Amino acid sequence: MKKTILALAVALIPLAAHAETAADPVQRIMDVAAGRWENTESAGKDYFDSIERDFSKDFVAVYRGAQKYPAYDGSDQPFDYDVITSSQDGCPLQDVKVSPAGEKDGVTTVDVSFRLWACVPDDAAAQAKVNELKFDVVMENGKAVISDIHRLSEGKWDTLVGEMKENIANGEKNGQQ
Repeated sequence: MKKTILALAVALIPLAAHAETAADPVQRIMDVAAGRWENTESAGKDYFDSIERDFSKDFVAVYRGAQKYPAYDGSDQPFDYDVITSSQDGCPLQDVKVSPAGEKDGVTTVDVSFRLWACVPDDAAAQAKVNELKFDVVMENGKAVISDIHRLSEGKWDTLVGEMKENIANGEKNGQQ
């Protein structure tokens, strides 16, 4: 009996060592962001290349719906800007911090901050500006996945899922597709 329990415990150790935290899918997205702005091999990657792995089923469903109403002709993307940096231009990301901020009602908030404009010459205010994000992370099938992304803009937090739902509603209202 002791041998069976010991064997089971030893077999489960690798699983525990590889258990994902709420910060893991967020870190993967931020790694893509950093690579995109550094023009590394991640430059051609999209945040949603691994959508099935890193995002919740509800997020995926809304994203797929929003893809029906692309931001511009010839694209399958619902956005015409970088959804992590909330911009079309920027510098390599500096001082990226990813930190779980707490869990409430099954949703773990993961705070992210970074500086996007550190390379702007002669503009100390732009160089010092810190961008902030909040990722909502939930557990699905024993795995941490992102259910929404909130960006701080003009003192208010927005919601990426809300933006996509609004784009879908506008597309349907205007008879697009």
